[in-house]
Amino acid sequence: MLPAAALHSVSTVREIENRATARLGDGFELMRRAGRDGWQTVLQHWPAAQSVLVVCGPGNNGGDGYVLAKLAHGSGRRVRVVRLPDHAPRTEQARRACADYLASGGEVVDFISGLPHADVLVDALFGIGLTRAPDAAAAVLVEAINGHPAPVLALDVPSGIDAVTGGVPGAAVLADATLEFIAAKAGLRTGPARDCTGELQVSDLELGIDQPGQDGDDVLWTGIMPSAEWLRAADLTRWLQPRLRDSHKGRNGRVLCVGGEHGHGGAIMLAAEAALRTGAGLVDVVTRTDHVGALLARLPEAMAHGHADDADALEAELVSMADVIAIGPGLGQSAWALALLEQAMGSGKPAVLDADALNLMAKHALAPPPGSVLTPHPGEAARLLEVESADIQRDRFAAAQVLAVRHDAVVVLKGAGTVIAAPGRTPRLVDAGNPGMAVGGMGDVLTGVIAALRGQGLDAFDAASCGALLHAVAGDAAASDGGERGLLPSDLMPRLRRHANPAAVR
Repeated sequence: MLPAAALHSVSTVREIENRATARLGDGFELMRRAGRDGWQTVLQHWPAAQSVLVVCGPGNNGGDGYVLAKLAHGSGRRVRVVRLPDHAPRTEQARRACADYLASGGEVVDFISGLPHADVLVDALFGIGLTRAPDAAAAVLVEAINGHPAPVLALDVPSGIDAVTGGVPGAAVLADATLEFIAAKAGLRTGPARDCTGELQVSDLELGIDQPGQDGDDVLWTGIMPSAEWLRAADLTRWLQPRLRDSHKGRNGRVLCVGGEHGHGGAIMLAAEAALRTGAGLVDVVTRTDHVGALLARLPEAMAHGHADDADALEAELVSMADVIAIGPGLGQSAWALALLEQAMGSGKPAVLDADALNLMAKHALAPPPGSVLTPHPGEAARLLEVESADIQRDRFAAAQVLAVRHDAVVVLKGAGTVIAAPGRTPRLVDAGNPGMAVGGMGDVLTGVIAALRGQGLDAFDAASCGALLHAVAGDAAASDGGERGLLPSDLMPRLRRHANPAAVR
């Protein structure tokens, strides 16, 4: 059960399911396979479990649970199915699965308050169909699942998650593992959903998701397009190849980093160092004059330029020589910051904009230059769209796409399951990174990484995608040495260099 290389929407999964049912001629066959693979997953994760509790809903997800329960019962385990009093099976397939389970000697009880003891608990309550908060009775059952001491396997989707958006509108099951059916779903890999899924596995139910069209005239996959590309560490080699032996610094991009208001000089230093560690040939830094000495002491490879309040503009020569401008880290929102941002954006050079560059954009309705990349976290995205952060998190794919179209730019919406969007492009999702990266300065590092890749010749969408992935992979490598808590942005620097050369990583 290898995960698919693409991520799909709920509507796509339903379409494939309908086509497969028509081809198989038996709507129950997919349910049989789902329950079988669910039981195999229980055995894989918890082979010593002797008692199994399955919480079944009224739909086909509940039917999958009844099939699993029958198999567990037949293996000699102690099995009990629990359901809400009004959650008797409502679909033909679920009724058949329930009848088969009962005929085998299985037991079904209504949920009243608590849940009985079990070594493992299976969530087969709602599946992909729920896009609203569970009602009051279902919410009580969900909380009882979360309060149960047994590990939880969710079938297809942890109940309570909106599998379309990744939002969690109400109570949701906190699973230790989730077995998805047919295809990997984009909504389970970003935002609040990431806290609920646990370890994700995918079963394609023998439908060949990894090899569409393998039967020649197989119509299951005709016209089926992924809703997002799924970026993982191995994808770095798509963009990061060994350099030509005849390379020189002029071929590797010149990045101009702009930022570092009083008290925030470290931010622009991090961006500049990240750009160099990601392979930029030359890096100029424009910052407050007071920061020049500290910057050169930390990073003598950078070319530092002090900029005072009474300076007329960015040096024209610096701007003209730059391949890309990275602006925002530590920039602040003073008149000094606004003047620098307006000059950078007015230059026409492609830019990577972060932090206060984005806040100033939102405040003053500034338009980024063509070919630019915006790197907002949910709060900055909310300010750009004039909504609340919670609105962004409810549907991160939609928010990133709206931002990309509105500003005609590539957008990297940071957070758990970073989303990269661009007008007219299939979005990409980064399957890397960890909670230790939730610390000030990590975004400054990302800005430098993306700018360096942009300067080395990648287009905006690929530079943003490769940069977000490289940043996340470096963060995971750093967290593996010492843990997530206490991880610092500077810890990523040696890992950026290593993973920017993926052929050398063993």
